[in-house]
Amino acid sequence: MPKLKTKKGAKKRFKVTKSGKVKRSKAGKRHILTKKSKKRKRKLSKAGVVDKTFEKKIKSLLPYA
Repeated sequence: MPKLKTKKGAKKRFKVTKSGKVKRSKAGKRHILTKKSKKRKRKLSKAGVVDKTFEKKIKSLLPYA
């Protein structure tokens, strides 16, 4: 059986935790930051977890994660 290739876009965006959850970064922290509150920007910088309905799809893109 040949080795499976990892999708590079998914590799850059997601990490799998030890418990098997998929970590992601939150959207909305790239630009137009002046109108956003400090509290909102601080919360956006923390990592989020992918919803379990999408986990199977993302894990198929990361075969060895």
